[in-house]
Amino acid sequence: MNSELKPLSAIGEFDLIQRYFHNLTAQQGVELGIGDDAAVVSFEANSQSRLVVATDSLVADIHFPLCSAAYDIARRSLCVNLSDLAAMGAIPRWFTLALNLPQHLAVDEWLAGFSRGLGEIANDHNCALIGGDVSRGNLALTITIIGQVPADEMLTRGGAKPGDHLYVTGTLGDGAAALWLMSAESNDPMDLRLREHFYAPIPRIKEGIVLRDLATACIDISDGLLSDLAHICLKSSVGAEINLSRLPVHSYLKTNFANFFLEWALSGGDDYELCFTVPSHRVTEIDRLIRQGQIDATPIGKITAGDDIALVSESGRTLNDKHFGKYRGYTHFA
Repeated sequence: MNSELKPLSAIGEFDLIQRYFHNLTAQQGVELGIGDDAAVVSFEANSQSRLVVATDSLVADIHFPLCSAAYDIARRSLCVNLSDLAAMGAIPRWFTLALNLPQHLAVDEWLAGFSRGLGEIANDHNCALIGGDVSRGNLALTITIIGQVPADEMLTRGGAKPGDHLYVTGTLGDGAAALWLMSAESNDPMDLRLREHFYAPIPRIKEGIVLRDLATACIDISDGLLSDLAHICLKSSVGAEINLSRLPVHSYLKTNFANFFLEWALSGGDDYELCFTVPSHRVTEIDRLIRQGQIDATPIGKITAGDDIALVSESGRTLNDKHFGKYRGYTHFA
């Protein structure tokens, strides 16, 4: 540790908040931001909008490597929370941050990078930090993010119907590939595209807004395609069929990780793309938006009756749940 940098015990909690986070609160709708017992935000009277609230916790060595730079930890933490709003078709407005900092941390240096990363993502999406807490402990953080969506236009997991077409945004498997390359098992150099995807996955806010009037169900892919698609199936009381040859996987993964890319695409997690369903009579419209570049998405299958998820191989062979147990997504308590 640089002896000129102050440890956590040498700087007060309120001085810390004032120095590194107070400037992130100046956004529209914030009547009283950081510095009181609670924040006060304004909302339009008689508004036809609804508030959308999501919370995610990130813990060192579980959700990001302990050696990660503070700048990258901040970007990742806010991006993955924004992804939850994207899945609901919501526009970000405000967020709170609870941050645990180890005693030995060089606070000035670490928080300077963290605040810079947090500010970049917050400014990109016009959302304001309005409060939270800082305490001592193992490195971990929790963000509660608040968004806005027009009444009766929010996306949920519960509206898919048999016959709907199944889509995903972006490419799959990148998050798992990045995490593997960061691990001790890998001797390969880190691909810069994968590194950026892991620490700053693109929150699909724009796509979520476009999908409000098109999709019947939507979820963000955090624990793996199969695991998260299963939530749509459960909430909608449907099954699904995935065509493996249509999964959007970047050529880098196919070339360099031929034995792993399919498993990563199906169950690797950390992709933070959207998985959504579209009724047959709207497919022409969604495909036109894809061609025009207004939404980055790929059709990968369809929604079926029943409650199974089936995988159709390139040869046409159909595998059901019992054949692909290894392709289950991440779960904290398994």
